[in-house]
Amino acid sequence: MMFYVLYGEFPTNLTVSAITYRTAGIPHGVGIRKLSRAQRPVFPFTDGDFATTAGKENPALFAKLLSVPECLILQGEIADPKDLNYLRDTIGLATWFLDHGGVGVMDVQQLRLFGPGDWRTNFFEPGLPHPLKHVVILHSDEPDGTRWFHTRGLRKFGRPDLSLHHVTKRLEAPTIELFERFITLQAEGGQIPEGQEIHMKTLPAGMTCHHAGNFDDFDFNNAHVEIRWRGDR
Repeated sequence: MMFYVLYGEFPTNLTVSAITYRTAGIPHGVGIRKLSRAQRPVFPFTDGDFATTAGKENPALFAKLLSVPECLILQGEIADPKDLNYLRDTIGLATWFLDHGGVGVMDVQQLRLFGPGDWRTNFFEPGLPHPLKHVVILHSDEPDGTRWFHTRGLRKFGRPDLSLHHVTKRLEAPTIELFERFITLQAEGGQIPEGQEIHMKTLPAGMTCHHAGNFDDFDFNNAHVEIRWRGDR
C-alpha cells in the first residue's frame, strides 16, 4: 500500500522526466487526488491524533502545511508485485511534486513529515531501496517500567508490522536489532512463519512470533507479528 500526502501549490500539467526522477509514472492501482481549501478547509492529517504525532518532529514545517492552498493524495494498493518498482515510481513522482510547488510530504504509514531536502536525502538520492528508512520503530512506556516496541510502515511492502511488549532497558538495543533484521527480511520478500522461534544470542531463548491484528488497528493500520517471550500466551 502506498499512502503519501503532499502539501503546497501544484501545476495542473504533469511533465515528469522518467530519467531525472527514476519513475515510470503512476503505478497501477495508485491514484492521485488534488484537494483545495475550498473543497476541504482542513487538509488530511493536519488535525487530530495524526497531526499531534506527525507535528512533534518538525513543528516549523507542520505550521507551513496549515496555510498552503492545495494538497495531493497519492494512495492505492499494488496487487502482488514481483519487485519494488512501484515504490521507486511513487518516490520519483513525489520528488517531482516537491520540486514543483510542494513544501512537505506526509508518509501516512510512518506518521512522519518530510521537507523537500529531507525527502531527497532519505528516499530519492540514494537510488536504491532502503527499507529501514520506510519503516519507523516506535516505543512507549508500559506500567511496569518496561517499554513496548512496535513498527509502522511495513504495509508498503505487503508485510505485517512488528510488536514486542515488556522490553527492559537492557534488551532495548537487541530488540531494535531484531526489528531491523525482520524489516529487511520482509521488505526483500521474506515472510515470518507462525510460531517462528527467535535465535539471537543477545535475546532470551524461547521467543516466538505470532500473527495478529488487522488494518483497522490504529497502532499499525496493518496486521502485525506479535513477538512473545517464553511463557507468554
